[in-house]
Order: sequence, then structure tokens, then C-alpha cells
Amino acid sequence: MSFPHISAIAAPGKPGANDRLVLAHIGIGGMGSNHLRQTLKFERLSKIHLAALCDVDEKRLADAVAKCGPGVDVYRDYRYILERDDIDAVVIATPDHWHAVQTVQACESGKHVYVEKPTSVTINDGEAMIAATKKYNRVVQVGSQARSAEPAHQACTYIRNGMLGKVHKVTCWHRLNPTGGTDPDREPPAELDWDLWLGPLRWRPYNSAYCHGVFRWVMESGGGVIRDRGAHVMSVIRWCLDADEQMPVTIEAKGYPPNKGIWDCPPTMEVVYTFKDPDWQLIWAQPGDRQSNYPDKNDDFGMVFHGEDDTLVLDRDGTRYDAPEKARNFKVPAGGVEVYRMDKYADYNMNHKEDWLQAIRTGATPCMDIEKGHRTATMCNLGNLSYLLGRTLRWDAKKQEVVDDPYANRLLSKPQRHPYHL
Repeated sequence: MSFPHISAIAAPGKPGANDRLVLAHIGIGGMGSNHLRQTLKFERLSKIHLAALCDVDEKRLADAVAKCGPGVDVYRDYRYILERDDIDAVVIATPDHWHAVQTVQACESGKHVYVEKPTSVTINDGEAMIAATKKYNRVVQVGSQARSAEPAHQACTYIRNGMLGKVHKVTCWHRLNPTGGTDPDREPPAELDWDLWLGPLRWRPYNSAYCHGVFRWVMESGGGVIRDRGAHVMSVIRWCLDADEQMPVTIEAKGYPPNKGIWDCPPTMEVVYTFKDPDWQLIWAQPGDRQSNYPDKNDDFGMVFHGEDDTLVLDRDGTRYDAPEKARNFKVPAGGVEVYRMDKYADYNMNHKEDWLQAIRTGATPCMDIEKGHRTATMCNLGNLSYLLGRTLRWDAKKQEVVDDPYANRLLSKPQRHPYHL
């Protein structure tokens, strides 16, 4: 099956008397296929109308059309979707290097946005996303879905009600970044629009070690597990400590580069983030202390909250596995802290989308809005920057710059290829 850049469009779908929102998906592979399944569930519940799909890979488009059935328009180029005034909102699940450009342009075209984490690959990109969200008064939700999951919510409620005492340190464990990517360059597959996949990135020949999912292990486009899973884990940590407004004052990273291949993210890595007022540390570690101290844990990443009175260990990012029994059984006392969570569905991913859809309808702030997402992504990006430069960074959150380090500040943004740029 072959799709042109734009299909023939039938009569535009409009929100009906029940105020259904008209959605389109940009990026439908990997996590994007999960988002599409959730959207189809919402459509059956008459919550939304799915109008269009977009992906640079025609095989993925064909698979998606088979799931959706007739009546959904398909595109290779997302810009055709943004031109449509009948579409209210878009779900963006493209590779990380596309998030900022597509989110900003979607806001400019009057569309609300659900964008996958990490928010952006550079700090200046994240600032541009915030500015566009505010200027065009759009609702942007970042896909840190653990904020809508029951185990993370239970841990957050337990910690915010003081059950650990003052938390002075949070340590994380995660498996190593993989090494590899030794295949030669070649012509891209016929079904893939390689130019559109690259988008804002500098031009380079196609290599199977760049995409699809393996882009994650290239620093330029993926940034390794600290920008992938770290975006989830650090979001939950900041939520549990009520620290969404707080940023680290120093970032110190250590790691060792791989010795071969295209994948250039460090297999082992440790980043120490130091916060002030209140004082605490977050330590991201690959592999961290799971094997030595927590051999019974269920998954290959997680976090440990170290308080003055007790500790709490949370598997993964607070999804898929139960919270510790003491957090599951905790009842908020009279006058205690009640932590918000959308809990309408058993599927936390659907809860996260429902929170976004509700915010669009009511004008409320979604639970992981663009500013929270940007601060979390900033931590991930600063960790990688400290590793690349081989030195400790001092961060001025108000000025959004590294203190007394002009070279580091030049790396807070990077050139984007024409015409795929902000």
C-alpha cells in the first residue's frame, strides 16, 4: 500500500452536539501505537473523533489504518494536519528531536498538544515550547504517565504526608545504555521518508542503527536512558517531594563512552543533582545499587527515597508494579495532604489522556503541563551536558543558564536543519 503526502479528505469532522474533540496522531510507531489504541477506546466512548494519522513510515501507516478502519485520513508529512482547521488537538509521539518543533507549530496552528516525553532535546527548545503554549493559550500535556498511575500516587501521598520524615536523598538505579550500531550506511527502505525522519537534525546518510527505536542510543537524537526513563523517574521524584518548582543548583556527571559503534551514549553513568532550600540530592546511576541492596525488586530501574525516619523503594516509575505495602495501606489523616490523580480508568495511560482532554474542555492545567515537563527534561539534558563536558555545572534556574560557563551555554541550543526548525 502506498500513501501520498496527503490523502483525499472527506467532509471535515467537527465536534458534534456532545462536544467531541477532533484528534490527529503524529507518529504511530512504538509508544505512538499505544496512544492510538487508547484514542480508539476513547472514540468508542464518544469522547473524541479520530480524524487523521501521520507517520513517515508507510508500513506503520498501513498497520494503523487496518486498526482504525475507514474514514481516517493519512499523511506522511505532519504539516498537512496542522493546516486543517477542523482538528482540535494532536498527539505527538515522534522521536525526541521532533518534539519541540511540532509542539510549537501545533500551538501556532491553534491545536492542543499531548507530546511524549522527554519534552525536548535542548533547554532552549523547551523554553520555546512554553512560550508557544502561553502565547496561543493551548493545553499541552507531557507524556509522563506515572503521574496518573496508582502506585506512584500512593507513594506520593505517603511521602507528602511526612511518613519518611524529611527526605534528604533519592537514589535511582537503571540498567546500562546498550552499545552497538556497527552496520554500514545504506539507502533507506522504500517505505521510509528519511528526510522527514531526520527533520531538524543535521543531514546524514541512512543507517539502521539510527531508527526506528534505536535512535534512543544516539546522544544527538535520543540521549540514552537518562533522557528516556529518567524523564519518567525524575518526574515522579519531583512530584513526590512537591518539588515541581525547584531546580538543582549543581549537576555533576561521570560516565565512560562506548569504544565502538554509532551509539554514543555512555553505558555507565552517574549524575549527582544538588538542590538548595530545601536541601536534598538526587543521584541517577547506571547501574546503581539495585543488585547489591535491592535484589528482590521487580524491574531494571527504580528509585529509593531516603528520609530521616524511613525509606521507601519504588519500582520502575511507579507504574506496572505495586507500591510498597505501607504506602498502599496508608490513609490520609484529617487535615492531611490529598494528592490529585485522575483515576477514572484502570489504565493509567488513559487516565493521563483523560486528564488532558478534561483540561482542554475546562481550561484547567493538566497534571504534567509543559512547564513541569520542561523542568524535568532540563535535568536530564543538564546531566548529559555535564557528562559531555566532563565538569560540574552550576545552574541558574531564573536565568536559564549555566553560571560562568559561556561554552556550556552555547550548548543549551543547537542548529536545526531548514525547513524543519523553530
